[in-house]
Amino acid sequence: MQKQYRLQKNKAFQYVYHRGRSASCRDLVLLVAKGRGLQVGFSVSKKVGNAVTRNLVKRRLRECFRPHLGDVKNGLYVFVARPSAANATFSSLRQQVDSLLKKQSCFREADPAAAKTGKGVAQ
Repeated sequence: MQKQYRLQKNKAFQYVYHRGRSASCRDLVLLVAKGRGLQVGFSVSKKVGNAVTRNLVKRRLRECFRPHLGDVKNGLYVFVARPSAANATFSSLRQQVDSLLKKQSCFREADPAAAKTGKGVAQ
């Protein structure tokens, strides 16, 4: 995922934790807050495992979210991994990311003009 889409500053994470709305599933929690642009952060604590395991989970989550970059609304997104995420497969993480995004209604609405012409989703 490109650097412009990454949420990196602690202050930004704290903003999302305090102001964002959350949804959860078995291995993940998604927090969403309003923002001007699209930025995504991934939080994986030491409870998940050692550094190798935590980095593996973060890489998987980044790759699960990457196909949705053009489809989601602008805002600040933080995915928090639970300890069970270390044992989850890539496909189950992908399904959970998709379901959390749908649960929070993060996907952009289809443009009515584009639907008539068959052009696809508005960007």
